[in-house]
Amino acid sequence: MRIPQHVAIIMDGNGRWAKKRGLPRIKGHQRGAKVLHNTVKWSLELGIKYLTAYSFSTENWKRPREEVEFLMDLFVQMIDREMDLLRKERVRVRILGKKEGLPESVVRKWNEVEEKTSSFDRMILVIAFNYGGRREILDAVETILRDVKRGKKIVLNEETFRNYLYLPDVPDPDLIIRTSGELRISNFLLWQSAYSELYFTKKLWPDFTKKDFLRAIESYSRRERRFGGLSDG
Repeated sequence: MRIPQHVAIIMDGNGRWAKKRGLPRIKGHQRGAKVLHNTVKWSLELGIKYLTAYSFSTENWKRPREEVEFLMDLFVQMIDREMDLLRKERVRVRILGKKEGLPESVVRKWNEVEEKTSSFDRMILVIAFNYGGRREILDAVETILRDVKRGKKIVLNEETFRNYLYLPDVPDPDLIIRTSGELRISNFLLWQSAYSELYFTKKLWPDFTKKDFLRAIESYSRRERRFGGLSDG
């Protein structure tokens, strides 16, 4: 089976999972955090080098205040809870997004986990937090314009533009998985996903299992990636 180097996941369906069971939405988020823990372990077993998880989008600020506050606290709790696993398995954590507007406790934990895991190299876990693909592109354009205004000579091409993205050294995702049955990418990695393989499943994220993950990887391994070129066959 051909294993992708970089898998990105849109972890959708936590709220619906809780609602179906008559539970508050936060219970779905708690269960979803456990599934992410498991997915990290499955990725390590398969030798996946990069795993990106869409944890909190710029649009999620529109949710009820209590839910947003819980998600901020959950981020901090999750990092604390997973530090032993990160150290043991030498997983480096990088955060994809903007620090502006986040609570001080979240920014502190963001800086702490990136610093403490910076030397680990078995796998890179990218957590997309306070992230939006359109915002990332606009930020890149704003920075380019600012550099040009300061007199920097820029030859604008795809490689140059990529260097202005939030994490330019992280390779584009080979496979993007979205749970819950929605057939869209919801402002996720808009530049980076240009040639990503997409996999959709009706499973809600809290119900996502190792079998579901392997099914997505198997689907990817059967696909022929030509990147706009022709097949050898």
